[in-house]
Amino acid sequence: MKAKGKRMKRSAQAAAILTGTFVMAFAFYHINFQNHLSEGGFVGISLLGEYAFGLSPALTILLLDIPFMLLFALKKGWKNMGPAVLAAGSFTVFYAGIEHFSTLNFDLHGQLWLAALLSGILTGIGGGLVLRCGGATGGDDCAAIWLHEKTGLKIGTVFILMDASVLLVSLFYLPLAETLYTVAAVCIGGKVITWMVEPQILRHGLVSITRILVPSKRHGHVAPEVKGLNRV
Repeated sequence: MKAKGKRMKRSAQAAAILTGTFVMAFAFYHINFQNHLSEGGFVGISLLGEYAFGLSPALTILLLDIPFMLLFALKKGWKNMGPAVLAAGSFTVFYAGIEHFSTLNFDLHGQLWLAALLSGILTGIGGGLVLRCGGATGGDDCAAIWLHEKTGLKIGTVFILMDASVLLVSLFYLPLAETLYTVAAVCIGGKVITWMVEPQILRHGLVSITRILVPSKRHGHVAPEVKGLNRV
């Protein structure tokens, strides 16, 4: 029974990782690339490589991932690398497949704010699923996890800081507007990842909002915090 339970747990973990990497690959190609938005981390570097030199992002990401994942394996141990290898490999395969075979076109050039919002939400959900299951979509994720553990910073904050360096380089290849919308997408994605990986932060925020906005059942009046908002 225990062996069967472990197999079911591993299968659920693998399914969640595959779902997360597919969502990320879908969003990076159909939202970011098709609307000339960049991204942070190795994905951002690979997209810049495609914009500037026509290099395949799937191949670029793989070449960047290998050395960092090897270093991560030496730090964490090879037996813990299964989810990370699955995530990195499946993301590369999904992105390559979508890049070559997808006929969908999400033209949001006139609504880049929507592209940024969709990119942030989708990549955040996908990345959050992968990280919650112990995976890493690439070498930059491995580096982010290591920095998170060493510094105590929220995982989403680490991603935002790492992505900022790549976005600065984007200014040399992309117009300012696309770069700024990319910054918005990265910030949204970082927050969503934090909420996915550390849901207690989201729950605490929702509880605080509820206490302010929902009328008190016990006393039948609006919470004091709301009354204070109406004072002149």
